Amino acid sequence: MISVYITCKDMAEAKLIAGHLLEKRLIACANIFPVTSMFHWAGKVASEPEVSMLCKAKKESFARIKEEVRQLHSYEIPCIVALPWHESDEEYRKWVEEETKA
Repeated sequence: MISVYITCKDMAEAKLIAGHLLEKRLIACANIFPVTSMFHWAGKVASEPEVSMLCKAKKESFARIKEEVRQLHSYEIPCIVALPWHESDEEYRKWVEEETKA
């Protein structure tokens, strides 16, 4: 199991991507929350409001998740990061497995 961390330009984009991934059963859940991101871009330090998602998924779905997100995302280089689960509640893990069955 993994959590996939994705940043988006706004809530609408995050909900579009999360809904798409849920429909395709690539994720079981998406937690969406506002953040302020600071980063280097075009030779400057930028500070921008963004929306982050933490999506629960199977490790073997990560390649497909990246493809699907890139098709819908507005950024030239979107943040799509897999965070492995070292431990989890067994019942929650089973729920994620059930919800991501094709």
